[in-house]
Amino acid sequence: MIKRSVPLNLIKQSGPIFSRLTVVWVANNGVPFDTTGFFAQLVRNNRVVATAAFDRFGVVRFGSIQTLTNVSYTIRTFNANGVLFRTRFIPARVETFAIIG
Repeated sequence: MIKRSVPLNLIKQSGPIFSRLTVVWVANNGVPFDTTGFFAQLVRNNRVVATAAFDRFGVVRFGSIQTLTNVSYTIRTFNANGVLFRTRFIPARVETFAIIG
């Protein structure tokens, strides 16, 4: 029997790790897409609340949206030419979200 020990210096997290809403866009196998030039919009009640650019590693961070979110959003992702690629629903009470596919 192998006994595993838990490090004593682990700090229990009492709140969100991410202070701003962060979204990762990944393929079905979990690998992030190359999202160079892509951007995303957060929509609430048919109004654009925030827009932010993806980095090339599939990550977009909405600097104006604190976590845990207190409302739900719809996220719309676009390429550099403004072509809509994905629309997803983000529920309230999250700090991160993954778009898969």
